[in-house]
Amino acid sequence: MALFFTADTHFGDHRTINIHRRPFATVAEMDEALIDGWNAVVGPADTVWHLGDVARRPADVPGLLARLNGVKHLLRGNNDPPATCEAAGWSSVGDYAELEAEGQSLVLCHYPFRSWNGQHRRAINLHGHSHGKLKPMLRQFDVGVDARGFRPVSLTQLLSAD
Repeated sequence: MALFFTADTHFGDHRTINIHRRPFATVAEMDEALIDGWNAVVGPADTVWHLGDVARRPADVPGLLARLNGVKHLLRGNNDPPATCEAAGWSSVGDYAELEAEGQSLVLCHYPFRSWNGQHRRAINLHGHSHGKLKPMLRQFDVGVDARGFRPVSLTQLLSAD
């Protein structure tokens, strides 16, 4: 059972292709690439924390979650309406989480923090929202798909790239 993180999938959102210059010709191509990338690294027994901005249409979320491997937790993003959060397939939904994983304290939220709980005791902040455009701070990582090859990332991968 591995642990993965992702954010800012924006399934079904044509605006994201243009605004964030994603390398896809169509929304269908983007969605399939995101699903394929997710399932290439995440197994059925793995856990994924999605740090927000899931999909353009909340009605699409249950079907998307059914196609994605793993036990899925959502931390709401600014583009996640109540219907996205209420969709069948989430193991939990919240706005913020603190976890211990692989000997690390983690602070998770859709938004990047300037400071966070445990920051000076080596806690790590994982976030989305910025689509890879913010200069990272020490022990802070954008786990959004635009910054991570359009697939979820493990803590080991994040720390080895640091």
